[in-house]
Amino acid sequence: MKAITASQPGGPEVLEVTDRPQPQPGPGEVLIEVAAAGVNRPDIMQRSGALPAPPGVTDILGLEVSGTVLAVGEGVQSPAVGETVMALLNGGGYAECALASADLCLPVPEGLSPTEAAVLPEGLFTLWHNLFERGRLAPGETVLIHGGSSGIGTLGIQLALATGVQVITTAGGPEKCARLEAMGARAIDYRTGPHAEAVLDLTQGEGVNVVLDIVGGAALAQNLDCLAPEGRHVSLSFMAGPQAQVDLSKVMRKGLWLTSSTLRPKPAHEKARLARAVRQHLLPLLGPGKVAPLLSRSFPLTQAAEAHRFLESGQNFGKIALQIAPTE
Repeated sequence: MKAITASQPGGPEVLEVTDRPQPQPGPGEVLIEVAAAGVNRPDIMQRSGALPAPPGVTDILGLEVSGTVLAVGEGVQSPAVGETVMALLNGGGYAECALASADLCLPVPEGLSPTEAAVLPEGLFTLWHNLFERGRLAPGETVLIHGGSSGIGTLGIQLALATGVQVITTAGGPEKCARLEAMGARAIDYRTGPHAEAVLDLTQGEGVNVVLDIVGGAALAQNLDCLAPEGRHVSLSFMAGPQAQVDLSKVMRKGLWLTSSTLRPKPAHEKARLARAVRQHLLPLLGPGKVAPLLSRSFPLTQAAEAHRFLESGQNFGKIALQIAPTE
């Protein structure tokens, strides 16, 4: 089968098409004929060498796919051969076939294309665990979602709105902000200056209940400034750097909660628990006319390097996919 690997740590140019044997499912696994795969920032971090694949995990990139089950391993009752699924992977998604834990396979929401389904699992697992579990986001609250035009941002905005939450978001430039406001969020152009004052203006000085942050660095201090008492700060990434100064007196005075998590290193039983929660709480919200992934652009598998360049450019509004099977 054709697959994409990085010949060495580096830029997009190190990605290459390789021929690999088709894997065989072990106990609890399924083999998926991949229709499409999502392209995510952890893929870029793995390619660059900043976040190598965990020991024992394939060097083929890709953490989420959709496709058809070709074979099942010992003990697998569901999904069955021939079923169409979307799945969260430990790796291996940039390929014509991929192995997935049966526990991490989800049905494709009715009305969504295979390509749309392929870019959902990573976001659904991440957002459920971080926004709704760790962030305890509840109806009637207000959330600040940084990076609103990203794949995780556009999906998070929709899920928050669908659950009765008011959304404030940040993005770079008036065009992206206008598109986010058309989705129902209130948008702040971070290029025009610090966001904390703007957030407080939009909330009449009350602040937000939850911040979902991908920026890190100096943005953390601003986030603490615009959190309401008992607010929760959830860190997903740190694009501006992992180091930040924290005013502990502010944390203590306002009773703030600072939390974070990473998805890929979680043990299998914890990912299976998240899959059950996603199936119960988020899948019913998905579909045409409801919550659906925004697909910015799709590339053929052989153009994985171009897909990485596009994501790194910041031009995307929504998710990026690799099309592996013929376009539906």
